[in-house]
Amino acid sequence: MNDNKISKTLIRIFKESIDKYHLLDTVDQPFSNPYPSGTVAHLLYRKNWIDTVQWHFEDLIRDPEIEPVSGMQLKRKIDASNQDRTDMVEYIDSFFLDKHKKVNALENATINSESPAWAIDRLSILELKIYHMEEEVNRESASAAHKESCNIKLSILLDQRIDLCGAIDQLLEDIAGAKIHESLQTNENV
Repeated sequence: MNDNKISKTLIRIFKESIDKYHLLDTVDQPFSNPYPSGTVAHLLYRKNWIDTVQWHFEDLIRDPEIEPVSGMQLKRKIDASNQDRTDMVEYIDSFFLDKHKKVNALENATINSESPAWAIDRLSILELKIYHMEEEVNRESASAAHKESCNIKLSILLDQRIDLCGAIDQLLEDIAGAKIHESLQTNENV
């Protein structure tokens, strides 16, 4: 991956969030954002934190022994988390829209299946999948067969990351070039 690509910065921010969450590894822990409020980096970190907590909410709700009342309370938390996730995607897209509001689409511009923020959302989730698959690959108590199976899955996820990062970088370069990357590096206000 090229060091000047925005996807490298996205992955770094997502990994920071995922690693911070797993220090305590509980859905009830307090949230603190290391990036200044009003910056796109702040939004990206918050977005991944929401995804990480929701990942673990969903682990909890799959417990076959969960009490119905607890399950319903958890379902409501998952619903609220989904709304927060969607809101964060919209905030991130608003950043890009505002930043490039003076850009006129070229006649031969390509059509994309999703906005930059929804592609970034997929990368956030993919980073969670990679983190948890790496955990399985490195889990000492896992059988050799399980580790081998997880290694194959991890390899596929890493290939998907390369493809998705390339698509995100190309989309953002098509929209504006290096200006977006500079805004992440300088914690530019949204």
